[in-house]
Amino acid sequence: MITEKQKMMTGRLYRDSDPELVAERRRAQQLLDTFNATRDDTVIQELFGSIGAGSWVVPRLQCDYGYQIHLGANSFLNYDAILMDCATITIGDDVSIGPRAQLLTALHPVEDHEARRQRYETAAPIVIGNNVWLGGGVIVCAGVTIGDNAVIGAGSVVTRDVPPRVLAVGNPCRVVREL
Repeated sequence: MITEKQKMMTGRLYRDSDPELVAERRRAQQLLDTFNATRDDTVIQELFGSIGAGSWVVPRLQCDYGYQIHLGANSFLNYDAILMDCATITIGDDVSIGPRAQLLTALHPVEDHEARRQRYETAAPIVIGNNVWLGGGVIVCAGVTIGDNAVIGAGSVVTRDVPPRVLAVGNPCRVVREL
Protein backbone atom coordinates (compact mmCIF):
# COMPACT_ATOMS: atom_id res chain seq x y z
CA MET A 1 0.00 0.00 0.00
CA ILE A 2 1.31 3.43 -0.93
CA THR A 3 1.70 5.96 1.89
CA GLU A 4 0.51 9.57 1.89
CA LYS A 5 4.16 10.64 1.93
CA GLN A 6 4.87 8.55 -1.18
CA LYS A 7 1.86 10.14 -2.87
CA MET A 8 3.14 13.60 -1.92
CA MET A 9 6.63 12.84 -3.20
CA THR A 10 5.27 11.67 -6.57
CA GLY A 11 2.87 14.55 -7.19
CA ARG A 12 -0.33 12.62 -6.50
CA LEU A 13 -3.32 13.69 -4.44
CA TYR A 14 -2.51 13.12 -0.76
CA ARG A 15 -3.79 14.11 2.68
CA ASP A 16 -1.58 16.57 4.50
CA SER A 17 -3.19 15.53 7.79
CA ASP A 18 -1.47 12.12 7.60
CA PRO A 19 0.27 11.42 10.95
CA GLU A 20 3.66 10.72 9.31
CA LEU A 21 3.57 14.04 7.47
CA VAL A 22 2.38 15.91 10.56
CA ALA A 23 5.29 14.44 12.55
CA GLU A 24 7.78 15.45 9.84
CA ARG A 25 6.42 19.01 9.80
CA ARG A 26 6.74 19.16 13.60
CA ARG A 27 10.36 18.00 13.38
CA ALA A 28 11.06 20.69 10.77
CA GLN A 29 9.39 23.31 12.97
CA GLN A 30 11.60 22.34 15.92
CA LEU A 31 14.71 22.75 13.76
CA LEU A 32 13.40 26.06 12.42
CA ASP A 33 12.70 27.32 15.94
CA THR A 34 16.32 26.56 16.84
CA PHE A 35 17.72 28.15 13.68
CA ASN A 36 15.52 31.23 13.93
CA ALA A 37 16.55 31.75 17.58
CA THR A 38 20.27 31.05 17.17
CA ARG A 39 21.13 31.44 13.46
CA ASP A 40 23.15 28.22 13.80
CA ASP A 41 24.04 27.20 10.23
CA THR A 42 24.48 23.55 11.22
CA VAL A 43 20.71 23.41 11.75
CA ILE A 44 20.13 24.38 8.10
CA GLN A 45 22.49 21.61 7.03
CA GLU A 46 20.42 19.16 9.05
CA LEU A 47 17.12 20.56 7.78
CA PHE A 48 17.73 20.99 4.03
CA GLY A 49 18.13 18.14 1.56
CA SER A 50 21.38 19.79 0.46
CA ILE A 51 23.17 23.11 0.74
CA GLY A 52 26.12 24.18 -1.38
CA ALA A 53 29.37 25.66 -0.15
CA GLY A 54 29.28 29.37 0.59
CA SER A 55 25.49 29.59 0.81
CA TRP A 56 23.74 31.27 3.69
CA VAL A 57 20.27 31.78 5.07
CA VAL A 58 19.11 34.46 7.49
CA PRO A 59 16.17 34.12 9.86
CA ARG A 60 13.20 34.06 9.90
CA LEU A 61 12.90 31.01 7.72
CA GLN A 62 9.77 28.89 7.41
CA CYS A 63 9.27 25.62 5.52
CA ASP A 64 7.16 22.47 5.70
CA TYR A 65 9.68 19.61 5.68
CA GLY A 66 13.10 20.97 4.77
CA TYR A 67 14.45 17.80 3.21
CA GLN A 68 12.94 18.69 -0.18
CA ILE A 69 14.90 21.97 -0.36
CA HIS A 70 18.17 21.96 -2.31
CA LEU A 71 20.18 25.18 -2.20
CA GLY A 72 23.14 25.49 -4.56
CA ALA A 73 26.57 26.98 -3.87
CA ASN A 74 27.08 30.65 -3.04
CA SER A 75 23.35 31.35 -2.80
CA PHE A 76 21.51 33.59 -0.36
CA LEU A 77 18.05 33.41 1.25
CA ASN A 78 17.17 36.74 2.84
CA TYR A 79 14.91 37.48 5.83
CA ASP A 80 11.46 35.93 6.23
CA ALA A 81 11.63 33.37 3.40
CA ILE A 82 8.74 30.91 3.18
CA LEU A 83 9.53 27.69 1.34
CA MET A 84 6.53 25.36 1.23
CA ASP A 85 8.38 22.23 0.18
CA CYS A 86 5.61 19.68 -0.31
CA ALA A 87 7.42 19.07 -3.61
CA THR A 88 11.09 19.59 -4.36
CA ILE A 89 12.46 23.13 -4.39
CA THR A 90 15.74 23.31 -6.29
CA ILE A 91 17.65 26.59 -6.09
CA GLY A 92 20.76 26.88 -8.25
CA ASP A 93 24.20 28.35 -7.63
CA ASP A 94 24.79 32.08 -7.12
CA VAL A 95 21.09 32.82 -6.49
CA SER A 96 19.96 35.81 -4.45
CA ILE A 97 16.47 35.67 -2.97
CA GLY A 98 15.14 38.90 -1.46
CA PRO A 99 13.33 39.33 1.86
CA ARG A 100 9.86 37.86 2.31
CA ALA A 101 10.04 35.73 -0.81
CA GLN A 102 7.67 32.77 -1.00
CA LEU A 103 8.28 29.54 -2.93
CA LEU A 104 4.98 27.65 -2.80
CA THR A 105 4.77 24.08 -4.16
CA ALA A 106 1.40 23.12 -2.64
CA LEU A 107 -1.74 22.95 -4.77
CA HIS A 108 -5.31 22.40 -3.62
CA PRO A 109 -8.20 20.95 -5.63
CA VAL A 110 -10.03 23.79 -7.38
CA GLU A 111 -13.12 22.03 -8.69
CA ASP A 112 -13.59 19.50 -5.89
CA HIS A 113 -14.56 21.41 -2.74
CA GLU A 114 -15.15 18.15 -0.86
CA ALA A 115 -11.55 17.04 -1.47
CA ARG A 116 -10.34 20.41 -0.11
CA ARG A 117 -12.53 19.97 2.96
CA GLN A 118 -10.98 16.55 3.55
CA ARG A 119 -7.47 18.11 3.43
CA TYR A 120 -6.35 16.65 0.12
CA GLU A 121 -3.69 18.45 -1.89
CA THR A 122 -1.02 17.90 -4.51
CA ALA A 123 2.31 19.60 -5.08
CA ALA A 124 4.50 20.50 -8.03
CA PRO A 125 8.24 21.25 -7.90
CA ILE A 126 9.87 24.65 -8.26
CA VAL A 127 13.23 25.08 -10.00
CA ILE A 128 15.26 28.27 -9.76
CA GLY A 129 18.23 28.31 -12.18
CA ASN A 130 21.75 29.56 -11.59
CA ASN A 131 22.55 33.25 -11.02
CA VAL A 132 18.89 34.22 -10.58
CA TRP A 133 17.82 37.21 -8.51
CA LEU A 134 14.36 37.25 -6.93
CA GLY A 135 13.50 40.68 -5.55
CA GLY A 136 11.83 41.22 -2.21
CA GLY A 137 8.35 39.82 -1.77
CA VAL A 138 8.41 37.65 -4.89
CA ILE A 139 5.96 34.74 -4.90
CA VAL A 140 6.82 31.70 -7.03
CA CYS A 141 3.90 29.33 -7.56
CA ALA A 142 3.89 25.53 -7.82
CA GLY A 143 5.36 23.96 -10.93
CA VAL A 144 7.35 27.02 -12.04
CA THR A 145 10.88 26.96 -13.46
CA ILE A 146 12.93 30.16 -13.64
CA GLY A 147 15.80 30.04 -16.13
CA ASP A 148 19.45 30.88 -15.51
CA ASN A 149 20.43 34.55 -15.15
CA ALA A 150 16.82 35.77 -14.90
CA VAL A 151 15.82 38.68 -12.66
CA ILE A 152 12.35 38.79 -11.10
CA GLY A 153 11.26 42.23 -9.90
CA ALA A 154 10.15 42.87 -6.33
CA GLY A 155 6.57 41.94 -5.52
CA SER A 156 6.08 39.81 -8.64
CA VAL A 157 3.83 36.76 -8.63
CA VAL A 158 5.38 34.11 -10.86
CA THR A 159 2.65 31.77 -12.13
CA ARG A 160 4.43 30.45 -15.26
CA ASP A 161 7.91 29.46 -16.32
CA VAL A 162 10.36 32.32 -16.94
CA PRO A 163 13.04 31.85 -19.63
CA PRO A 164 16.73 32.47 -19.03
CA ARG A 165 18.34 35.94 -19.25
CA VAL A 166 15.23 38.07 -18.89
CA LEU A 167 13.84 40.71 -16.57
CA ALA A 168 10.30 39.74 -15.55
CA VAL A 169 7.96 41.74 -13.30
CA GLY A 170 4.38 42.13 -12.19
CA ASN A 171 1.28 40.24 -11.12
CA PRO A 172 1.07 38.03 -12.98
CA CYS A 173 4.79 38.17 -13.71
CA ARG A 174 5.67 38.78 -17.35
CA VAL A 175 8.89 39.27 -19.29
CA VAL A 176 9.64 42.95 -19.98
CA ARG A 177 13.00 42.59 -21.68
CA GLU A 178 15.96 40.36 -22.37
CA LEU A 179 19.17 40.75 -20.36
